[in-house]
Amino acid sequence: MRSMNSLCLFRSTRWLTQTDPIAYQLFDELPQRDVVSATSLISHFTRLNQHNKAISMFSKMFALNIKPNEFTFSVVMQSSVFLDDSNLGKQFHGVSIKLGLNSNVYVGSSLLNLYVKLSSVDEARFVFEDTHEPNAVSYTSLLCGYLKEDRFDEAMEVFRVIPERNVVSWNAMISGFSKKGRNEEAVDLFVEMLRRGCVPDQSTFPSLFSAAANMAVLGRGKSYHACALKYLGEVGVFVGNSLVSFYAKCGSLEDCVRVFGGLCERNVVSWNALICAHAQNGRGEAAIELFQRMKEVGVKPNSVTLLGLLLACSHVGLVDEAYTYFEQARTQDAELLKSEHYACMVDLLSRSGRFQQAEKFIQDLPFDPGLGFWKALLGGCQIHSNTKLGEYAAEKVLALEPGDVSSYVMLSNAHSAAGRWQSVSIVRNEMREKGLKTVPGCSWVEIKCKIHVFVTGDKRHAHKPEIYELLGYFLEHAMKSQETDFLREF
Repeated sequence: MRSMNSLCLFRSTRWLTQTDPIAYQLFDELPQRDVVSATSLISHFTRLNQHNKAISMFSKMFALNIKPNEFTFSVVMQSSVFLDDSNLGKQFHGVSIKLGLNSNVYVGSSLLNLYVKLSSVDEARFVFEDTHEPNAVSYTSLLCGYLKEDRFDEAMEVFRVIPERNVVSWNAMISGFSKKGRNEEAVDLFVEMLRRGCVPDQSTFPSLFSAAANMAVLGRGKSYHACALKYLGEVGVFVGNSLVSFYAKCGSLEDCVRVFGGLCERNVVSWNALICAHAQNGRGEAAIELFQRMKEVGVKPNSVTLLGLLLACSHVGLVDEAYTYFEQARTQDAELLKSEHYACMVDLLSRSGRFQQAEKFIQDLPFDPGLGFWKALLGGCQIHSNTKLGEYAAEKVLALEPGDVSSYVMLSNAHSAAGRWQSVSIVRNEMREKGLKTVPGCSWVEIKCKIHVFVTGDKRHAHKPEIYELLGYFLEHAMKSQETDFLREF
């Protein structure tokens, strides 16, 4: 009878989507209320994001002398995560210890997720060690905690001892390393994943393409594209969007457009990726045309769309058009505007040499300008050798970030372009006195699926003799030649 009552409540609450007291009423009218019916009601509230009601129901269980089980804890602890309340989660942890459920794998996995998201991985590690026979979910939650805190070696140690690694744990590692800029390790993990016979899924490839894009390895990325087609059959919108972004960052607009055209489903992210691709590659007019097409097919632009549009205008110097789009957003849908859009306008005005407008725009900001605004202004001053305003912008930058090396470099370059060599010397001396050093520039090239990185003044490269011999050869020909077309020989 009790299980039948619980089943009836469970089926009833599945169909309730209102915030009225019907669910409470159903529970109160049950002849015999038990842990299954109470847990079903808590689960109902969490599905509707009514987390305070879920917690209230959990408390009510004790008043009704209903003892929570492991499934109750795994459900109610989701509420503390959604409410971003670590203290509440610790109280649930304490209750689970009192009831002797803290070592249960379901409770342990929920606690691990809670501590990883709201507290520290060290506390999560304590829970993990307290869990009896942790499963793949437990291990994956713990390694995600280490990745979140940039503790990559410890994350790898946990990953290596997972009894049965599945696609979720592999994806967590690939995604974690990719998001933290450890791109080479991310793609190496993908290769190892395939070698060990684990089949990738839709969640594997976006992180993989992101890592490949960050390294700008077009050839390798195309092989990963082939893998996606092999294992997934059809590329969905989620993977398709990441592919569009990958080809865009690698400068392959043709592939970018081809992937976009082949998508069976396109959302605002798809359109944003294509618009930003054209903006990044200097195709401002094409980006604006795509924006018009996007609106024509009924896709509503968001803040990312607007940012891509402003960047497109910035790259090709369409100042008036950018102003028009910005003003339309400000008057028609102000919620679209973020600080990035204001900063983009300052950058656009500064690059085009409209310094009075840029200054007024900064003065009229509805918030205090941050570091990015003054650096945008300083960048424009460097381009147009506006040393007076550049010094003012540099003062603002250094007041906010005294150790910002790039500001000194931009100011020095502005003085240099204006022929003010004494001022250049003053800036350089100030950098030396403060112990500030510029980060060496670097470039890289992919040859036969191997990345070769070159750093300014590099003396440690494995092929240093050959590199400097070739550079010397070029310089010798450059000095002898009266024209710049000597490279045609090659």
